[in-house]
Amino acid sequence: PEELEKLITEKAKGGVFLSVLGYGTGNTQDHTMETLADKGNGNYAYIDSLSEARKVLVDQMRGTLITVAKDVKIQVEFNPAVVQSYRLIGYENRMLAKEDFNDDAKDAGEIGAGHTVTALYEIVPVGVTTADGKPVVDPLKYQSVPAAAPTEAAKTGEMMTVKLRFKKPDGDKSELIDFPVSDENQKLEKSNPEFRFATAVASFGLLLRDSSYRGDLTWEQVRQLALGAKGEDPNGYRGEFIQLIDKARGILGDGRP
Repeated sequence: PEELEKLITEKAKGGVFLSVLGYGTGNTQDHTMETLADKGNGNYAYIDSLSEARKVLVDQMRGTLITVAKDVKIQVEFNPAVVQSYRLIGYENRMLAKEDFNDDAKDAGEIGAGHTVTALYEIVPVGVTTADGKPVVDPLKYQSVPAAAPTEAAKTGEMMTVKLRFKKPDGDKSELIDFPVSDENQKLEKSNPEFRFATAVASFGLLLRDSSYRGDLTWEQVRQLALGAKGEDPNGYRGEFIQLIDKARGILGDGRP
């Protein structure tokens, strides 16, 4: 495996990218496929049905085989004047140290043609307390929070700044894009259908893992959220997800798994 990874890395430096497709059922070897695709600046997918083959090899062919940006890194800085605490949902195996963001030698993920990347955060605004009135985090005794005096940008009310760093497929030097984001105080039911469906998928994962963060979330709530955001669904992928909800609910029941 080490020799194979070395070969793939060398070829990627020369402009030959590798995408990995697994076939069959069982023995998915997700970790191996992901590692090889990462080293080869490509993507990976597992094909276990005709519909999945059609999605990867027809509908998503350009995104799977054509890389438009490599070593893509995303960094989010929250404004402590607005955000008390936050939690990234998922992406545990994609976390980078803050020092790695500007380090062009640090390998990161690739984006294919037509791809989008969605990251969800749970955000606790300043001033929010727990149900029994306690602060979410106790104030520190020996230092103030934030420790440094707020900048002028902190006084604008912006919730966060999102930074995106990427390299062109044939480049070695990264480019930077950054933009501020403000809270529009929009309720979930009024939000974009894409956001609501992504929320349903993340909620599905919380239930499958019986996460301590699931709270009072139920299968029916997740199902209704996905149904309400399904839209036209020309390829039937969102319908398949709703079927997965029903299957998981049938296996695990309505209580905690």
